[in-house]
Amino acid sequence: MNAFTYTRVRDVASAVREVAAERTAKFIAGGTNLIDLMKENVMRPSRLIDITHTTLKEIGATEEGGLRLGALATNTDVAYDKEVERRYPLLAKAVLAGASPQLRNMATVGGNLMQRTRCCYFYDTATPCNKREPGRGCSAIAGFNRAHAILGTSAHCIATHPSDMCVALAALEAVVHVTGSRGERAIPFAEFHRLPGDTPHIDTNLGIDEIITAIDVPAKGFAEYHSYLKVRDRASYAFALVSVAAALEMDGETIKEARLTMGGVAHKPWRDPQAEALLPGKQATGDNFQRVADALLDGAKGFGNNDFKIELAKRAAVRALSQAACGEARS
Repeated sequence: MNAFTYTRVRDVASAVREVAAERTAKFIAGGTNLIDLMKENVMRPSRLIDITHTTLKEIGATEEGGLRLGALATNTDVAYDKEVERRYPLLAKAVLAGASPQLRNMATVGGNLMQRTRCCYFYDTATPCNKREPGRGCSAIAGFNRAHAILGTSAHCIATHPSDMCVALAALEAVVHVTGSRGERAIPFAEFHRLPGDTPHIDTNLGIDEIITAIDVPAKGFAEYHSYLKVRDRASYAFALVSVAAALEMDGETIKEARLTMGGVAHKPWRDPQAEALLPGKQATGDNFQRVADALLDGAKGFGNNDFKIELAKRAAVRALSQAACGEARS
């Protein structure tokens, strides 16, 4: 681990001022991902700015009738919050599907959005990785890529985003609030994370002088008809091979609105509004769900070890939609 300095701040303005003054500084809260990366010399920040003493932990109502999650609220705080459980059970189930209880007790909402890929080549400094060192190449494309992306990839990177929480937040159309040197702004969740393109080392559209302050979840929570399905190698403490957040608004047997987001398949939570548009006005049948799954995975490409993910993702999408339509709300 490299040498670094440490600063503790007590308000957002100080946090912004400190990070703007040093380009290689990083915020630290729970540290569940950053510390691992520092131990492996994947990330080498010159300074850690401790933001745990700022007032960003609250969970409360918004003026629009939604719910605001403070950036420093822990994953456990979110999963067991009474309003989250009642109005946004899809989010609660997704959070509980991720990590272990010990990690959820430490990990924060803001940190969850900022966590980096678990690609084995990204963590191995002895191998080329464009995400770690741009221009070096992507070892995963011709290497062991069983857990890697099948959608939205580029010639420079096929890593996946590891979050469960983010898959649900994408389906719920959350909004990320940030503050930086130029003031405050709100980023629609679909625009927060990036596909790799030619710049795989840039994971998000957050500025280097900005801090996440809160995430707003809109009023509509699809509490009655939803499902979070996570397919993984073991039932406890494993990242998703494929995950699906399905949310429906039903009128009897007819679908009025559909949201479908996938995790474990791309560099960001994967959602396709054109595929979702095939469902409104249709009956909740396996055939209709299969058409949506086929459309969602249109253009998917495997890289050898992960070819199986394409069919797995389609089946997971159909299963999650079927569960959501039944109101089973399984996880």
